[in-house]
Amino acid sequence: MILVSGAAGFIGFHLCQRLLAEGEQVVGLDNLNDYYDPQLKYDRLKLLGIEPDELEEKVLKKSSLHADYLFVKMGLEDEAGLAELFSELSITKVCNLAAQAGVRYSLTHPQTYVESNIKGFVNLLECCYKHKIEHLVYASSSSVYGGNDKTPFAESDRVDQPVSLYAASKKCNELLAHVYAHLYGLNCTGLRFFTVYGPWGRPDMALYLFCDAMREGRPIKVFNHGRMSRDFTYVADIVEGVTRILTTEGPQRAEEKAPSRIYNIGGGQPVRLMDFVETIEEIYGQKAEKIMMEMQAGDVEATFADTSALRRDYDYAPQTTLREGVRQFVEWYRNYYA
Repeated sequence: MILVSGAAGFIGFHLCQRLLAEGEQVVGLDNLNDYYDPQLKYDRLKLLGIEPDELEEKVLKKSSLHADYLFVKMGLEDEAGLAELFSELSITKVCNLAAQAGVRYSLTHPQTYVESNIKGFVNLLECCYKHKIEHLVYASSSSVYGGNDKTPFAESDRVDQPVSLYAASKKCNELLAHVYAHLYGLNCTGLRFFTVYGPWGRPDMALYLFCDAMREGRPIKVFNHGRMSRDFTYVADIVEGVTRILTTEGPQRAEEKAPSRIYNIGGGQPVRLMDFVETIEEIYGQKAEKIMMEMQAGDVEATFADTSALRRDYDYAPQTTLREGVRQFVEWYRNYYA
């Protein structure tokens, strides 16, 4: 059985769908917090056969649509509840996607990141090693590269100068996972995600915000006067990479002193912000009024993933073009808000 934490979140929801389609037994975990409108999380859960109004804290709920899916409303911060869950179920692998997201939110709510991203992750590591989990795959972030001006970003680059608390918490996850790999032989793989987008995405992400603004006739905010670029990665490509790592035998290299690895997972083709906006306008069929803004604190000018390690070890390569990915999102967005 595979535990997916953050299962009602954007990537977690898509991953659960994929794993269930491949015949895996899955238990989803999520605290269903209100960082963004919980209704979006509830609607994701319904597509997996879980009725949100029937949920009780720390009580496993069976899916009405998938015989192999269970869900529990719980946060990783709940040390006792998490330990009980691992004792009750025969969990063999874990994918940790639960975290307090958002660079800008971390500037005003630092304690939330410490509780969820650090304390919660330690609780999970403890359960994984005590219950002899075969593999822990966890979400890191491209934000760990901070203000790195060398591109593309490679896993061997320095990542000890984060520019936000969110980034620091993700780097802390990587360090903690390495400790448990070294001390207890826990097999850990961290994935540095690069700007994930697609249907059912988070409302605080640029694509969602831009479409919201155009639908409501509001101007869009363009930070750093448009002089930014991002390595956008379609959610299905992210899920493909995560699934390969979770369900296939990973590389065993003699030089490794601990079974802890880090990979970039991104599109590998950075896109200028203004080109991104133009693509959205073309597919949405509407021009957006733009307000040019200064760079926000904690943000970076560019991201660009070197994904050669993931390609070497798992034969992974993203397949979705930006235009197709934006088209898929806009189609979902219009249907969702029809």
